[in-house]
Amino acid sequence: MTPVASPFDPLTLGPLRLRNRFIRAGANEGMVVDGAPSRALVKHHRDLAAGGVGMTTVAYGAVSQVGRTLPNQVWLRPEILPDLRVLTDAVHAEGGAIAYQLTHGGSFVTSLKVRGPTMSASSGLNKAGLMRGNFFQRAMTPEDMQRVAGEFVEAAKLCRQAGFDAVELHMGHGYLLNQFISPLSNRRRDAYGGNAENRARFPAEVLARVKDAVGRDLAVVAKINVADGVKGGATVDDAIVTARLLLQAGADMLVLSGGRNVESGWFMFGSNHDMDEMRKVLAGSPITGLMLKWSQHGVPKITFREMYFLEHSRRIRAAVDVPLGYLGGARSLANAEAAMCEGFDAVVMARPLIHDPALVNKFRDGRAVESGCTNCNRCVPYIYHPAGTWCVMNPPNDPEINKIRAAG
Repeated sequence: MTPVASPFDPLTLGPLRLRNRFIRAGANEGMVVDGAPSRALVKHHRDLAAGGVGMTTVAYGAVSQVGRTLPNQVWLRPEILPDLRVLTDAVHAEGGAIAYQLTHGGSFVTSLKVRGPTMSASSGLNKAGLMRGNFFQRAMTPEDMQRVAGEFVEAAKLCRQAGFDAVELHMGHGYLLNQFISPLSNRRRDAYGGNAENRARFPAEVLARVKDAVGRDLAVVAKINVADGVKGGATVDDAIVTARLLLQAGADMLVLSGGRNVESGWFMFGSNHDMDEMRKVLAGSPITGLMLKWSQHGVPKITFREMYFLEHSRRIRAAVDVPLGYLGGARSLANAEAAMCEGFDAVVMARPLIHDPALVNKFRDGRAVESGCTNCNRCVPYIYHPAGTWCVMNPPNDPEINKIRAAG
C-alpha cells in the first residue's frame, strides 16, 4: 500500500519540483500599474514564499489586452519582462516556486468598455458586461480560436523567459475557456459544442499547444470547476470528462475549484460575499457597485464549512490518474493532511494565506494548527482598492508601493 504523503513532502510536477505541497491559489491581487506588476505585487508574493509556500500563483495574467476583465490587471507582453523578472527573482530568493495564471476574460469583462461585441463560445446578450456597455457577445470563429490559442502560447513563452516555474491556464469561474466548458455559455452546434467532450475540446487544444511550447521547462497546470453549482451548469460528471481530456493533452496538475463569477460566486467561496464591505470599497464606482448588487439577486444564504468541495473532488480523484490540487475550504493543518489522505497531491489556499502569508511555516514549526481566517470574504472587494487585496483583520497595505512598477 502506498504511504500517505505529508503536505510538507516535496512534489514533482512535470519538470518542476516543489519543496512542499502548499500552493497559494491564484486570486486577483489588484496590484498592477499600467498593466504591469507593482512593487506591492512583488512584496505580496515574496512574503508568501518567505512564509513557506511551495509555490505561489500570480493571478490573472491576461494573454492579450482585450483579455482583461478589470483595468488593473497585467497584460502579458514583452515590454513588461523586466517587471516580471523582478517578481520571479523575489520569490526564488525566498526558496519558493512561482506560477502565472494565464487567462482571457472572453465575454466576462466587467470594468472595461470593449470595442465591438466581446468574444465567447456563443453569441447573444452579454449579461456580465451590461453595466459597462458591452451589451453583446459573438461566437468565436476557428480563426479566433487559433489566434487566442496562440496568445496563450506566447504568454507562456514570456513566462518562461521571465523565470516562472509554471503556468496555470484558468478554465474555471466563467472566463473564456470556461465559457466553452459550461453549458451556461456554450450553445454551439459544431465540434466545440453539445456534449461535455466537445465543450472541453478547445480548452484541451489550448493546453496541448502550451504544453508543446513550454512543457519541457515549465509545469503546465489547469484550474477547472468541479461544477458550476447552479441549475443548467456544468456538473461533476462534466468535470470528469474535462479532466480526462486535459490529462490526455498533457496537464501536469489540475487545480479543482468551482462556481462562476456571475451565476454562483457563493458556490465558489463556500459562503456569501460581505456586501457592506463591497459597498464601502466601491463607493467611488457606482456602476460596479450596481452590477455587484444585481448579481446578488436570488443568491442563497450559505454558511461556510471546511473542505466544501470535497465530495465533488473525491469523484474526480477516483476517475483520473493525474496530480490534483485540492482547493475549497482548507484552512487548517488537519484539512491539509486530510486532503493528502484522500489522495490529493497538493492543497491550494487563498484566503488563509491572505490572512497570514507565514501560515505554512507556522504549521511546520507548531506555532499554528489552523488559520485565523474567518472566511468573512471581506478581502474580496479589495481587488478594487488602490492598495490591493488584504485581510481586514490585519493592518492595511501601503498604497504608495502599489503605484510603482516592479522594475520602476
